Amino acid sequence: MATTDAAGSHQAESSIMQAVTRSRYGGAEVLELREIERPEPGEGQVLVEVRAASLNALDWHLLTGTPYLVRLVNGLRAPKRAGIGVDVAGIVESVGEGVEGVRPGDAVYGAGSGTCAEYALAKAELLLPLPDGIDFSQAATFNVAAITALQGLRDVGSVKQGQRVLINGAAGGVGTYAVQIAKLMGAHVTAVCSGRNVEMVRSLGADEVIDYTGADVSDLGLRFDVIFDNAGSQRPSKLARMLEPGGIVVVVTGPKRGKVIGPLGHIVRSKLRFAFRSGRAGTVNAVTKRQDLQQIGDWVAAGFIAPAIHRTFSLDQTMDAVELLGSGHAPAKLVINLRD
Repeated sequence: MATTDAAGSHQAESSIMQAVTRSRYGGAEVLELREIERPEPGEGQVLVEVRAASLNALDWHLLTGTPYLVRLVNGLRAPKRAGIGVDVAGIVESVGEGVEGVRPGDAVYGAGSGTCAEYALAKAELLLPLPDGIDFSQAATFNVAAITALQGLRDVGSVKQGQRVLINGAAGGVGTYAVQIAKLMGAHVTAVCSGRNVEMVRSLGADEVIDYTGADVSDLGLRFDVIFDNAGSQRPSKLARMLEPGGIVVVVTGPKRGKVIGPLGHIVRSKLRFAFRSGRAGTVNAVTKRQDLQQIGDWVAAGFIAPAIHRTFSLDQTMDAVELLGSGHAPAKLVINLRD
């Protein structure tokens, strides 16, 4: 009887996990670390024991519900999902029906849901085996940031060997990957960031790094084939002045966070402005694709690019990480590290 009770108690405990959750829109103050029921994987799903997750600007927009268009998809008055985080790396705990090629015990990375938790669900098709030599914290940065940089430069910007590329907002999670991927594509890269991050960005391979607190890049007479605008800090008229004939501005984010118009207004103004010039404007709507996750993993494993991690946090420090993310002053990637 005692053995049965102990086993039953252990089973009950094992069905509970810790997760960072929220019930309303807001900043870090709406988050709390709670004990909740561990989810069960459905058809085509995998339950991952999370070893690491990372935060992105996307998570901030989903958390705060801004710009307000976000709420049309994620809930008008309150978020439909309590958890936060979409980047994940960890160990497969269990799999649902119809899952092939992924087994319990496999080390994986990719995209999940509510990944700032001890366990998270993910689609099996969006998980890949962890490459040798890459740790969980590194792999947790691949999904949103690296894929946004890759798809923006390759698919929208069509970067080619020898082109001049400007990375505006080069010190952030997307920007640090964009600098490296543009160099890997054979471009001459000029990066813009704040003075405190100049050396870090230079170490990623940028040919020139401009401190925006000391100089406005649009006043330097430079011209670029591709402008990767990851900051939204330049007026469209200034971007146009820096663009070579036939060049393209790749818009990743809008102006200052918090404006209701947000990215949409910046995109519309950019397109209108460039419609009367020889250049073009395109937007990045990054989508997690298995082949792109594989490409990033292969590049990192081969040493061609490397994740830039500013700081790691424990699960119970997630609120601190989110507060830093929301300040807009967090360089590189912020990683939530579990069980290391």
